[in-house]
Amino acid sequence: MPPPAASSSDFRKLAVTHALMLAGDTLVTMALAGSLFFSISPNEARGKVALYLLLTMAPFAVLAPLIGPALDRSKGGRRVIVVLSAAGRALVCLGMARHVNGLLLFPEAFAILVLSKTYLVTRSALVPAVVQSDNELVEANSRLAVIAVLAGFAAAAPGALVLKLSFLGASWVLRLAAVVFVAAAIAGARVPRGTAPEQQELSADRAAMRTAGIRMAATAMAVLRGSVGFLTFLVAFMLRRAHAPSWWFGSVIAASMAGSFLGAVVAPRIRRVVAEERILAGSLLLAGVVGFVAARFGSRPAAAALAAAVGLAANAGRLAFDSIVQRDALDHVRGRAFARFETRFQLVWVAAAALPVIFPIPARFGMGSLGFVCAFAAFTYYGGTRGRQR
Repeated sequence: MPPPAASSSDFRKLAVTHALMLAGDTLVTMALAGSLFFSISPNEARGKVALYLLLTMAPFAVLAPLIGPALDRSKGGRRVIVVLSAAGRALVCLGMARHVNGLLLFPEAFAILVLSKTYLVTRSALVPAVVQSDNELVEANSRLAVIAVLAGFAAAAPGALVLKLSFLGASWVLRLAAVVFVAAAIAGARVPRGTAPEQQELSADRAAMRTAGIRMAATAMAVLRGSVGFLTFLVAFMLRRAHAPSWWFGSVIAASMAGSFLGAVVAPRIRRVVAEERILAGSLLLAGVVGFVAARFGSRPAAAALAAAVGLAANAGRLAFDSIVQRDALDHVRGRAFARFETRFQLVWVAAAALPVIFPIPARFGMGSLGFVCAFAAFTYYGGTRGRQR
């Protein structure tokens, strides 16, 4: 018998919207990524990648102070933001299609990033409204994560076909993305409005305990997000320095996506046995152990295996973290809480990713360092949660 989260009409409406949103994001990524990184030399790539990293931080200067509070103000505010995010991205994609090789592409890419992150934060705040109990949160988040991966794969095929056709190219991939985002806006209009966020009263001790638990979980999740950013560019520059065939890039990306998918599949099953905090600690430990093993070999297959492990750990850990915030954060501040944490995670991701961009870090040293940091964070977080429970 499927859990209520999987069968409820409200959840299905959110799931359809989420699939269309992520399919559109995949098409935008395909349109922009192919011609900027792999066609230039490693030295040129470092400067362009550094600019990209700065660009990814910029949306969060808008997201945390402006979008977060707006999510928590009204009964239908979260649904309105979902619709506006999709419609806005459709319009921006049409503009980007006209400026693929022009300077206007940069502010338009900034707008796409702002709208994309706005939707993801809003979606996280909406999940508690489409489940019947806190025990279903990991299951609901997991299904949305699986849907995101499947939607990405489904969108990649037509996107790749359009890119291969010389008379179409990236501009038409962006126009296709605009169509998908229009469909997402229509689907988003059917997402439940939910109830107006209520002011909740808790005792000082209980509120402090919840806050401490969320902060510890956020620190653990930040380590996982930083690991993803660090490993992404460590492996990318490792392969470019070695003049590896392009299919190795694809193999590492595929391994990471497979790990992410597996993390989404196994997380709800593990949740039936242990709490979200244990899933988060176990995710860090997995990344740490595989990091040490990969550093021992330092080969391309080892890098692909580590990418799969980090993908699994980051996705399972994120499902657990989202569920912790959805469970413990007060309803009337949940939107701004997700916005604030997403801002911090992106800053950590960028800071970690910048290290292999700025410094030519040897692959073995980088993998071993990642393993040490994740293992240390796992034991620290586990000890902190045990102490808080006592």
